[in-house]
Amino acid sequence: MDIELVKCECCGLKEDCTQDYINEVKANFDGKWLCGLCSEAVRDEVDRGKNIKQFLVMEEAMKAHMSFCREYSNPAICVVDGIRKMLKRRCSGQDQQAHDPK
Repeated sequence: MDIELVKCECCGLKEDCTQDYINEVKANFDGKWLCGLCSEAVRDEVDRGKNIKQFLVMEEAMKAHMSFCREYSNPAICVVDGIRKMLKRRCSGQDQQAHDPK
């Protein structure tokens, strides 16, 4: 099984993937490879359009997400940094609760 380094066409994140997985993702996104985070964001955009009776096709949703990604330096890193900060706050909050006599 060959592993290939592939770059997300939205955010630029690189992942090691099998050729089968790369082909599967490209088939779902009009020939473009998107990382897991961006593919979920694009699917959410399509679903959100359905909820407000504004049916977006996959291509329009991808363009909207790519535009968002270009607006920020690297949204994947921003999300990971946000999760890191949230976990850090939760861990420090649990430490305080464990040491807080009530």
